[in-house]
Amino acid sequence: MAYQPPQAADDRPEGAEPGVTPLLAPADGVPDLSTSAAEIAAAAELLADGHGAFAVDAERASGFRYSNRAYLIQIRRARAGTVLIDPVSHGGDPLTVLRPVAEVLAQDEWILHAADQDLPCLAEVGMRPPALYDTELAGRLAGFDRVNLAAEAQRLLGVGLAKGHGAADWSARPLPAAWLNYAALDVEVLIELRDAIAGVLAEQGKTGWAAEEFDYLRSMGPAAPPTRRERWRRTSGIHKVRSQRGLAAVRELWTVRDEIAQRRDIAPGRILPDSAIIDAANADPKTRDELIALPIFGGPKQRRNAATWLAALKAARQAPAPPEEAEPPNGPPAPARWLKRRPEAAARLDAARTALRKLSEQVSVPTENLVSPDLVRRLCWDWESAQDPVAATDECLAAGQARRWQRALAVPVLAEALA
Repeated sequence: MAYQPPQAADDRPEGAEPGVTPLLAPADGVPDLSTSAAEIAAAAELLADGHGAFAVDAERASGFRYSNRAYLIQIRRARAGTVLIDPVSHGGDPLTVLRPVAEVLAQDEWILHAADQDLPCLAEVGMRPPALYDTELAGRLAGFDRVNLAAEAQRLLGVGLAKGHGAADWSARPLPAAWLNYAALDVEVLIELRDAIAGVLAEQGKTGWAAEEFDYLRSMGPAAPPTRRERWRRTSGIHKVRSQRGLAAVRELWTVRDEIAQRRDIAPGRILPDSAIIDAANADPKTRDELIALPIFGGPKQRRNAATWLAALKAARQAPAPPEEAEPPNGPPAPARWLKRRPEAAARLDAARTALRKLSEQVSVPTENLVSPDLVRRLCWDWESAQDPVAATDECLAAGQARRWQRALAVPVLAEALA
């Protein structure tokens, strides 16, 4: 049955689009937050009495905490309603306390929006999906120009979700009532949205494509992406540092900051902003007075930590200076350098991108979802003439874990472009 939003026309926010019903609160009200082990076990029993797939979401504290852990878990199931679970305040071992919920969740498909963001933190507490449906990824495959949850709910269900707390500090306690209302709305319509978007994909003949993508996403599990080497080189504003000694200072300050942030579970930028690192690297202060004269460092918090930052700067002067350029990446260089280093590869990449753009328009799927851009770059950089370009291209894409539907579409056009 199609989702029937509550009638709230009189509460329509100023500027709301005609024909869109604002969904300002869950139809059944905001559920109580399950915090203790007993309350979490009761929430698991409620979900077990429900039926069908689970709508799942998690809230983290990105920008506030160093870790990526979940600070709130929202789950909804037909005939059970919504439960809100606090995974951090129960006072016990998370895997033990949350096991009843994890066991229930293992019984049926999960529906998430942007699943790759939530799967790692849910896996940390023992929750892993037996099957998966990602409504954001489905929207990309359907060719929607906007794939955030609010846009898809408006487009397919005619409801406007009340938003506004996605970037909040979800590690704060107690959680305000308005935040819990927002969190409950994130799963309120996911089940209906999954059915609606599945119908769109079926009409477009893309159901099989979506199934392959969801299986791949689930099989990837919670593994973290490969650790970037020399992450300190990504410090904002590092282009303002002109000397190798200045780069050494950035490296030492960044490393000390990262160690403190990880130990205290605080976002690095809240320990010391990137701008302060750059200022100190360029000024190279040697005394406390010189340091606290710089922007940011004159504040009370940084005055207390002045000895720490001065020690890092001293270590930078004594350490070997880093090279001006980063270590070679594990793969081809940045495409901007191809024209000088390997012009034939630059020509191949241009031809491949042009071919993929045309294919993207034909099938209404973004180019990055047709084939991983990194895989395309590797293919073009390492390409060697082959008697059978189609077979060679397919072998490369298969080795790069491109799905069958992607290879069926992309291999012919890429092989032609490369050959």
